Amino acid sequence: MPLELIPECDQLAQVLHPVFLQPYPLAHLLQNASKSLFPDVRVDSCLYNFDMSYKNIVFFSIRAINIEYFRKKTDVMRKLLNEELKRLTVESFKNSVKLPLVVILDNVRSLNNIGSVFRTSDAFRVEAIYLCGITAKPPHKDIHKTALGATESVKWEYFERTLDAIHELNTDGYEVCAVEQTVDSVMLEKFHIEKGKKYALIFGHEMRGVDQEVVDASDKSIEIPQFGTKHSLNISVSAGVVLWEFYRKMGGIINP
Repeated sequence: MPLELIPECDQLAQVLHPVFLQPYPLAHLLQNASKSLFPDVRVDSCLYNFDMSYKNIVFFSIRAINIEYFRKKTDVMRKLLNEELKRLTVESFKNSVKLPLVVILDNVRSLNNIGSVFRTSDAFRVEAIYLCGITAKPPHKDIHKTALGATESVKWEYFERTLDAIHELNTDGYEVCAVEQTVDSVMLEKFHIEKGKKYALIFGHEMRGVDQEVVDASDKSIEIPQFGTKHSLNISVSAGVVLWEFYRKMGGIINP
């Protein structure tokens, strides 16, 4: 941002100028001077050093002021700071209300895909993930690479056979839906979610999809509409699309 476009620059310079010669740490002086002008904003002191010219110190002082101040002045979009995202702690997440939704990974090969599904499931507060067959289990560095800690927040279980996971969920009253292209699949946008009902979604192998015996054991199949030449989506993309649609229809449970 050019110096002349910041109207507060001259004002801040007047405050900073008399203190530069004082025998105190520069960072401390900059913070105090900035606070005297803008009591509700922050200054990041690590941006400063004694080798800076006076003009550059003023410039970086302005840049270091919390950008929210300038957003109000100029009405431009900005990225939110991490502390503004209202992120739950792992403990708060575990104690929070969840979507009545379980994700089943049926022989998913890629550890990066597994981690991505964990991260997406965390975002929409999915109840649990069931890892089945060859699907790898945390902890693993390649899962962590894309999960970014979501393996600590989202509950998960491992089943050697996907059919055993389906049986357990059916017994607990879940409607199990394979996300797959079948002769009688329901398009995602037309899938009706019943209030008070619990669901489980199965996502399959990157090449083979959901195994046929698993499809046969499912209550329904859901298909993501596609209009290109491939009619194939990466499993982590499919999970994001489907989980968002379920959240959109069920989200009042966790975000009334």
